[in-house]
Amino acid sequence: MDKIDREIVRRLEEDARLSFAELGEKVGLSKTPCWQRVRTLERQGLIRGYRAELDAERLGLKVHAFVFVSIDSARYAEFEAAAAQHPAVLQCYTTAGQADYLMHVLVGEIEALDRLLRLQISRMPGVQRIETTVCMKTIKPRAPLSGCLPP
Repeated sequence: MDKIDREIVRRLEEDARLSFAELGEKVGLSKTPCWQRVRTLERQGLIRGYRAELDAERLGLKVHAFVFVSIDSARYAEFEAAAAQHPAVLQCYTTAGQADYLMHVLVGEIEALDRLLRLQISRMPGVQRIETTVCMKTIKPRAPLSGCLPP
């Protein structure tokens, strides 16, 4: 990626609805070369898609929790498949440390979190132990990935 490509992805992260003419103007290209660069970034898999950013709180989803999960290692594939398919699991990572996985889950209320933990996550394949931390306040939501790119 060169400087122009980095600027293209930064601008698209800010507003993916920009036309190619608008985007090109912001990065110093005409419409066609800008479109060609975006298509190349898409083909290379650097741009995976375009989505609307929804307001979770306005949708009634107010409780973020982080769930550390320890599992029977022989069942990791089954666990990962279950976690990947669960709609309340926003993200799931393998970890090195106190647990095998860290899940970011989102629900509407504490009672829903209790049901999710006791009736669903604790019953996923191989789960031996869960430990949950509830988010009290979001200080910094997901930052743009383009901010992490080297200059």
